[in-house]
Amino acid sequence: MAADIDVVLDVHDRPNPGSWVVLSLQHLFAMFGATILVPFLTGLNPAVALVSSGLGTLLYILCTRARIPAYLGSSFAFIAPIISASTIAGPGGALLGALVAGLIYLVVAFFIWKAGVNWLMRLLPPVVVGPVIMVIGLSLASVAVDMAMNIPGEGTYSAPHFGTAMATLLIAILCGMFLKGVFALVPILFGIIGGYLIGFAVGIVDFSQVTEAAWFAIPDFIMADFGLQWPQMVACILVVAPVAIVTLAEHTGDQMVLSKVTGRNFLKEPGLHRSILGDGAATILASLVGGPPNTTYGENIGVIAITRVMSVWVIGGAAVLAVLFGFVGKIAALIQTIPVAVMGGVSILLFGIIASSGMRMMIDRHVDLGRKRNLIISSVILVIGIGGALVNVPLTFDMADGSTIEADVEIAGMALAAIVGLILNLVLPGRQEAEHGGSIFLRTEA
Repeated sequence: MAADIDVVLDVHDRPNPGSWVVLSLQHLFAMFGATILVPFLTGLNPAVALVSSGLGTLLYILCTRARIPAYLGSSFAFIAPIISASTIAGPGGALLGALVAGLIYLVVAFFIWKAGVNWLMRLLPPVVVGPVIMVIGLSLASVAVDMAMNIPGEGTYSAPHFGTAMATLLIAILCGMFLKGVFALVPILFGIIGGYLIGFAVGIVDFSQVTEAAWFAIPDFIMADFGLQWPQMVACILVVAPVAIVTLAEHTGDQMVLSKVTGRNFLKEPGLHRSILGDGAATILASLVGGPPNTTYGENIGVIAITRVMSVWVIGGAAVLAVLFGFVGKIAALIQTIPVAVMGGVSILLFGIIASSGMRMMIDRHVDLGRKRNLIISSVILVIGIGGALVNVPLTFDMADGSTIEADVEIAGMALAAIVGLILNLVLPGRQEAEHGGSIFLRTEA
């Protein structure tokens, strides 16, 4: 652990039972809004998404030998592909594509295990990684602001919603700055609770679904459909599986942020191959129970950065609670009553912290933007990633009955920005001089 990292609970520290539940609840609330939003948008079951998120996180912890404090939730990158694949062959077809995406993770993990990670570090100097990390946070800025400012589902401005979001943000900031002792560990939770009470006061909390929900409810589990006609199967795989390129880049970026936050090098120890293995295994598990593909969550990394609580035990506790809440209908419904504006308020802070981590990495590694090479690479990455540039490849499949299936394969946003940044880093002159200066990490933990 680096000397300048102020740690409250280290990776293997186990909190006392009283604070354990509270700290885990904070992580649960941080990921909850986004995790259930994905199934709402894609037509999957939110309760299943909650269960698969918890089980996937526990599986990830197992694959990484309990050395990386990362929570896995529903991936936003798969929203459009799942919707497209569902129109082709229903949810089962979309889940089949997600399963293949998980298998791609396993293949990539195998090659990294065999070839090592040094080649990846040479491809990812600070001038590439820093801007990509900034893109991870800033590309979500519009999502956070939309959640904070607009009426959910309508996209129209609402003063009560925006006021609630700003109050939530202010409470979280004040708690993070001025609270002491155990209370200083849960500023996000205090922000959510305070925002919830304000949302209730202004009339944007709806309890109707809590009244209607049963205490115990088995979620509607489904699995990937292996009985599709081959054109449908191929179409679903080609629409969904290539998104693994996006999420692999996102995953690597998240691991770099988490490494920076904790003062470790998780790409070296326990290894990026183990982390990718855990992410892929979690995505495969989700496809076999009916949940959306999983990915490491920036919101929870933001919580760790604020609280300095890095304990895997806390992350594991949040995963167990997610699984339990997926079967307790009233609790799951009660959490769903948290206004989107409240989650938007805390997301403004959490996503901003991710972007700031990328900036801090460039500063710490003395990236000289006075050099034309560095300025060009960072500028192009930021504009492509934040601007939402994409490469779209339309595909058409002929069915046995004479009909056709049309699908699109996209590389967009952060993934495209990372690819362009890698290419520029390889082709622009001065690469060897730029790489001189060592690792992007503080040091490797043994």
